[in-house]
Amino acid sequence: MARSRASATMKDVARAAGVSLKTVSNVVNGYPYLSPATKARVEEAISSLGYRVNVTARNLRQGSTGLIKLVVPELRIPYFGELADSVVEAAGRRGLTVLLQQHRYDREAELGVLRSDGGSQVDGVLFSPVHVGQADAEAFRVDFPLVILGESIFGAPCDHVSMRNIEGGRAQVEHLLGLGRRRIAIIGLSDVPDVSSSRLRHKGAVAALEAAGVALDPALVAGPGPWVRPVGARLMADLLDSGARPDGVVCYNDALALGAVHELSRRGVRVPDDIAVIGFDNVEETNYSWPPISTIDPGRETIAAAAVAMLVERIGLEQSFDPSTGPRELLVDFRLVARQSTLGATGG
Repeated sequence: MARSRASATMKDVARAAGVSLKTVSNVVNGYPYLSPATKARVEEAISSLGYRVNVTARNLRQGSTGLIKLVVPELRIPYFGELADSVVEAAGRRGLTVLLQQHRYDREAELGVLRSDGGSQVDGVLFSPVHVGQADAEAFRVDFPLVILGESIFGAPCDHVSMRNIEGGRAQVEHLLGLGRRRIAIIGLSDVPDVSSSRLRHKGAVAALEAAGVALDPALVAGPGPWVRPVGARLMADLLDSGARPDGVVCYNDALALGAVHELSRRGVRVPDDIAVIGFDNVEETNYSWPPISTIDPGRETIAAAAVAMLVERIGLEQSFDPSTGPRELLVDFRLVARQSTLGATGG
């Protein structure tokens, strides 16, 4: 007798799709590295059988709360708002609920996340630190499942998902150089010498300039300041008021780029005819600004899905995962998205 839609199991789905239980689990949990054909076959079987994850039963069986925490600097930065959305979606596919917390660049608040009570009331934590870094490596040896996002620390005793900041920063500059821009300004360089997204992107930018034999004029480097729109506008204004005349601007995130383009437009400076602008993060707003802003897509959805998958494994919700596995580090691929802010009317 065939099972009813309400009582279909993962084994039924695996049998119908002709795949293993692990493959079904990967599809249900949003594992990003599956062949489209296999994923489509499993999803079709799930749909036809009406399979649903019994979240309550799973949580009771495994002694979990069904809650995970995402801790980011601040949600008003578009990237982190969109990252939170992607994490919520990835977690939801696994029947998990996400609690959001902002540390607002406060070092003590960041350290608080790493204390024993930082993981209380939740099954695990996704954490994007800023001021807690390499010198604090031992603080990351926590007694709860933890996955690090971002670039303030590498080689910590926990799983880590990061973007290719150096390569992305290099690609930003190479794109402008390829369009004939030579006086390239940089907006968003941090004054903190430690490892950070800013410093890594700057390393890539400088490498691209040096490879092309183009000198970086210190007068064209603007920063620091929070990576938000008003700061981008202010730093762009400061550059222009100083007498600097760049023909290209690299912004180390999209919020800065949005602010810079706004200031250029306010002053009647044509983008990209007079000054080309490129950002970093590929937040949704860059496709709807005027002109639409060229940017680096760091693979946000893949970062979210991979981080949630790692955390789920550490929590113990994947029976096939070996808990003795050492800390893992994943660097996600990026792509350059060229739009009108650098290409003009030909951009798309």
